Amino acid sequence: MPTITGGRFVVAGGASQLGSHIGEQLLAAGAREVVLLDNLSLGSTHNIDFLLSDTRCSFVRGDVLRLNELYDPFAKVNGVFLVAGFLGVPLSANPWMGIDVNVRGAHNVLEACRYQGVRKVIFSSTIGVYGAVGDEPNSEDSPLRWQDSSPPVILYCASKIMGEGLGRLYQQRHGIDFVALRYAAVYGERMHTRGIVATRILEAHRRIRSGQRPRIDGDGTSVDDYIYVGDVARANLMAMESSASGDGMNIVSGEDTSERRIVELVVEACESDLEPEYYDDPTKIKVAPATKRGYSRERAKRLIGWEPRVSLDEGVRRVVAWLDRERATKAL
Repeated sequence: MPTITGGRFVVAGGASQLGSHIGEQLLAAGAREVVLLDNLSLGSTHNIDFLLSDTRCSFVRGDVLRLNELYDPFAKVNGVFLVAGFLGVPLSANPWMGIDVNVRGAHNVLEACRYQGVRKVIFSSTIGVYGAVGDEPNSEDSPLRWQDSSPPVILYCASKIMGEGLGRLYQQRHGIDFVALRYAAVYGERMHTRGIVATRILEAHRRIRSGQRPRIDGDGTSVDDYIYVGDVARANLMAMESSASGDGMNIVSGEDTSERRIVELVVEACESDLEPEYYDDPTKIKVAPATKRGYSRERAKRLIGWEPRVSLDEGVRRVVAWLDRERATKAL
């Protein structure tokens, strides 16, 4: 198991929200070198410019669909964090590209790791591998229930299952330690608009700061699990340093939060008195609604010692403060 302190690591998808937080925590934990690899197809280096001032951190423009662009950055690397991937919204706009990135891109990363002798890969997966949840506690043994999901969500979830399968194949055949972390709705600083669930926070903040009432899709009773990005990044580091291999585990808060409550928290953090309005948008991509999700985080605690630290109240306050700073900067 690679040790973070003194190690050399690559974050594939390093300019993303989560990738930048993993890079930040790697540097804080004493990594010798951190390589942030990204093709910048969905953004810029804005999220990581502050990290690149550290001489231990470098940026490499590379694409996981181009195997030849991975060999050199992966040389003499202790571990790779595979964050790069298409989420549900962009995948719906370009299904084949999304599937290609999530499946062939994962295979290319694993093959480059095999070639260069990388010891461990931490793969960013999703609780979407379970599809529409049932009433029982939803642990890592729950099946995929895809029948009631929208086509883009089905394709996204299935592509992540294939990524996990490829990782286990390389673990069994080539001895590369592999752990799949299945995230709930990730939110936090440096958020983007490509997700389905966590972007509700961004949408509510945008409307409130524009003087408009925040919107709630449907009746607001459908629940989701929200997990702060700093806690997710910490789980990645803990999984890298752990002896766990060949496993998939939920990285979740374990708490169900309704859409109505999420909007209420944003209103409170914005110190606004605007009342939310309810609407229904049949064209919007949605996960299957549920009044109970009940994701278990027991395996993550048992195998890597991880539990979330940042409450949803505190996390939303941090996001609103960050969004307000970004808004003020753009106004200058």
